[in-house]
Amino acid sequence: MFHYPPFTIHPMTDPNLKDWLLIARIAGWQAADILLKTQNLELNIQNSEDGPVTEADTAANAAILTTLQTQLGTQEFGYLTEETYKLEPSSDRLQHSWVWVIDPLDGTQEFIRQTGEYAVHIALVHDHRPVLAVVVCPAVGKLYFATLNGGSFLEQRDGTIAPLRVSQRHQLEEMIVVTSRSHRNQRFNQLMARFPCQTQKSIGSLGGKIAAIADQRADVYVALSGTSAAKDWDLAAPELILTEAGGQFTHFDGSPLLYNQKDATQWGGILASNGQNHDFLCAEATRILNELGD
Repeated sequence: MFHYPPFTIHPMTDPNLKDWLLIARIAGWQAADILLKTQNLELNIQNSEDGPVTEADTAANAAILTTLQTQLGTQEFGYLTEETYKLEPSSDRLQHSWVWVIDPLDGTQEFIRQTGEYAVHIALVHDHRPVLAVVVCPAVGKLYFATLNGGSFLEQRDGTIAPLRVSQRHQLEEMIVVTSRSHRNQRFNQLMARFPCQTQKSIGSLGGKIAAIADQRADVYVALSGTSAAKDWDLAAPELILTEAGGQFTHFDGSPLLYNQKDATQWGGILASNGQNHDFLCAEATRILNELGD
């Protein structure tokens, strides 16, 4: 579908998010094709402390890195991926202000179960905040992309592109909370039982959840710290897709998420929304959790 730009990009002498976005979209579709081709094959599943890893994860990760590094190099850019972050010293990426943050397979459990609810995340972070994002949902042939202050868009497999805008639902009883099927502990269930928005929709991958808010199928997402606390690669790309579509994505206290720090885990409560009642919902989540205690 795509062809590489017929020129050499010099990132730091002529920063151009449009050029970088094209390369990231190419990498996203390539990774999607790899995942679609391997989803029905023997996956050679290996368990790690962060969850299962398949040959599809590593193949998609290698393809993304090859595309980005062939076109952009490693001198000016750092790279933080779920598959390699423990194998490389954090100093390699912390010394860079521009860092690619990659999850080649968000929703590995869903991929293994063949539900189709998995995604590919590619984000470019500058000074700890996302400035470019791609989220691909391979099973439905959709690629979401955004650049800082450039809007958020949905690209179909046939090349059709349309702008994204979150819903305007604001009545609490009408707002839809998108939740996980597998990453739900007792504390989260207790929070949801008392949360102001009671309508829930289950979607497997985190990228898929945030995409659902960006394209008006849902309105709110809530995450708590714990054994399955989200990492940079889970959130960086989905965050920009949502905020450029008009939504909000913050910690419960309203502070922004910071990426490419020494610890790649995003601790603390996080709430994403269509922007309606965002501060109120953050405050309510905090109040309910305080009342529930430890």
